[in-house]
Amino acid sequence: MAGRGDGGPAGGSARPEADGFPAPLWRALARHRPPGAGATARGWRSPVRGPWLTSVYGAVLLATLPLVFLTGLLDYLAYGPQFGQAFPSDVGWLRLPPVDWPTRPSWLFRVTQGLHVTLGIMLVPVVLAKLWSVIPKLFDWPPARSVAQVLERLALLLLVGGILFEIATGLLNIQYAYLFGFDFYTAHYFGAWVFTGALVAHVSLKLPRMLTALRSRPPATEARTDTTATRPEPPDPDGLVASRPGPATVSRRGAVALVGGSALLLGALTVGQSLDGPLRRTALLLPRGQDPESGPNGFPVNRSAAAAGISAGDTGAGWRLTLRGGGREVALDRTALLAMAQHTARLPIACVEGWSTRQTWTGVRLRDLAALVGVADPASAHVRSLERAGLFNQATLQANQVLDGDSLLALRVNGADLSADHGYPARIVVPALPGVHCTKWVAAIDFWTDG
Repeated sequence: MAGRGDGGPAGGSARPEADGFPAPLWRALARHRPPGAGATARGWRSPVRGPWLTSVYGAVLLATLPLVFLTGLLDYLAYGPQFGQAFPSDVGWLRLPPVDWPTRPSWLFRVTQGLHVTLGIMLVPVVLAKLWSVIPKLFDWPPARSVAQVLERLALLLLVGGILFEIATGLLNIQYAYLFGFDFYTAHYFGAWVFTGALVAHVSLKLPRMLTALRSRPPATEARTDTTATRPEPPDPDGLVASRPGPATVSRRGAVALVGGSALLLGALTVGQSLDGPLRRTALLLPRGQDPESGPNGFPVNRSAAAAGISAGDTGAGWRLTLRGGGREVALDRTALLAMAQHTARLPIACVEGWSTRQTWTGVRLRDLAALVGVADPASAHVRSLERAGLFNQATLQANQVLDGDSLLALRVNGADLSADHGYPARIVVPALPGVHCTKWVAAIDFWTDG
């Protein structure tokens, strides 16, 4: 492409774009420029901006965002939407096919949710860098020169707005900072579908240009190019190259390294929340902090007994576990439960905020409790907590979750009685189950059959 010495024509395009139908409308818009139109293009003069750098960031997002979306869908399935306990419960034609969430491997939810949160946080610098590389194009005037471009711009609006919305609400949810005044689960679920639809449309339009741009500058060449040797790219059809580039203050390799280093730093400050051991001490972004205390019960909690309104009187000597099923009802105190066959399993508890921990639990197998009321082959079990309010004061478990040999009504953890905050006198612990469905302060369990 031939270009001017200052980096090409205004906007960085190789040639003016012809107006499509209806041409008079686009020309009228071009004649009536709003105040400040063009200021962004004139102000953003970095010579590293261009198709290659934008495509590098885009390729990273294209490789990773589908994984964030997929793990989000898997986590939604883990909540058991077939029982109406995934949020949002009514998603219309976006409803996923019913799936019995597996109990093996026991760390499945720990990995999917940890990856969803950690990778989402790591991509924040990449998303911001990608927006920086194209930001002058977001303020082009006229905003379109054809009906096709209008549709493209609408998809771009949904794409940019969608990713920023998902990041903002996700980060606020991790910190329990519900500043937005609407239901997080509903907004995040539908927002993810809107963003994904816009992403598919955007990629279908831009993928050929992205591949061309990536091939135009060998990565090895850019890796050897320092700031003094950095030059603007040739003018491009999308106008990403600055019309009047300023002097380089960073090389393209420096820009990529800065963004990549920021992403890795955020990952290092986050990943420990999904792991036990020394790395937990590096998880400075852990919403519940590092292990809050020493001892057998020294691991994080999301909801304390005080926050749930559970008093010592609720869990004292008068507490009884009520079991129902097969037309029978049995009430057991904690002494009776401790007298039953005990099973010990080392299982993780993983929460939607991304943190998880693996502990050693001891208690009565759920299938033994089902057999106690004559239900040898339960289709499901409904667990209710002493907690009187809240979204997660009850949960329904699938048949495979009830019958798994490590699924417990846990009475002890790490050799000690559960603390009040960890669910004393009894809580549910099931392999690969979301932490909020490992109901604490259990009051009753109903075992249901298909009939």
